[in-house]
Amino acid sequence: MWLYALAALAALFLLRRWYRERQTVPGLPEKFVLITGCDSGFGNLLARQLDARGLRVLAACQSEEGAERLRAAASPRLQTLLLDVTSSPSIAAAAAWVKERVGDRGLWGLVNNAGTGTPSAPNEWLSKEDFLKVINVNLIGLIEVTLSVLPLVRRARGRVVNVASVMGRVSFFGGGYCISKFGVEAFSDSLRLEMRNFGVKVSIIEPGYFQTNITNGENIQKHFLAVWEKLPEEIKADYGEGYLKHFLESFRTMKDVCSPNLALVTGCMEHALTSRYPRCRYAAGWDAKLLYIPLSYAPTALSDRLFAKHQPLPARRA
Repeated sequence: MWLYALAALAALFLLRRWYRERQTVPGLPEKFVLITGCDSGFGNLLARQLDARGLRVLAACQSEEGAERLRAAASPRLQTLLLDVTSSPSIAAAAAWVKERVGDRGLWGLVNNAGTGTPSAPNEWLSKEDFLKVINVNLIGLIEVTLSVLPLVRRARGRVVNVASVMGRVSFFGGGYCISKFGVEAFSDSLRLEMRNFGVKVSIIEPGYFQTNITNGENIQKHFLAVWEKLPEEIKADYGEGYLKHFLESFRTMKDVCSPNLALVTGCMEHALTSRYPRCRYAAGWDAKLLYIPLSYAPTALSDRLFAKHQPLPARRA
């Protein structure tokens, strides 16, 4: 009897959630959305996706070539700007540009999508500067962009969508990437609580492995080898050539484990921007839903044992 009652309650809960999440906000064609990192990948696809839906897209690109390609693929409504998220003057200029265009209506949506993943290597191989190259883009840049346009988002009672990662839940490789994504999670959580009474909703996107520039095996391999070449000979000897070759081989096969369906991620972003009841977190991809997110709740001993199986043995152990 109790089992049937619980099943009925669960069904009602899921039905209510399904109904609520399919309600969209009114007046989408009048709403402005700023997206960072639109040269390629998630940002580029989302910009075209929202443009096709009639929203007023302000697409921030890192290069003029990327901006030109995006304009050629979109409607005249879409506007582009150049933005370096590691440069305070560039961010300030972009915020002024956005304010001029949105006027009193404010900015409905900010999607912090710009990101980088290299250099990535065992922590001992990296310098402080190597960590900062990633953290300055993925975390500090994200924070500064958000703060620069937050008054405009508050005016519109709009949305902030921050792209984190499943690597912001579990961390099993070195460098600044996982650190920065853990930071994105923390910043987003505190911002969501602070903005709640202003009517602003903050969502986190947690993608699994997808085929983007960040997961480009050749690019990762190039940066990995550059880090290896700078190491002292003593450290190279301790880790050994076999350690290096293990990672280089994994980079060559990375494409095989990354999903090409970027729409799984941009669909989550679009829902966060257009639904009347967006989620606080979106896990995108089956690997995120069935492996990494569950592992983030598992005992540390269990997740460590699983990830340790994929770590090569060094040449010398103390």
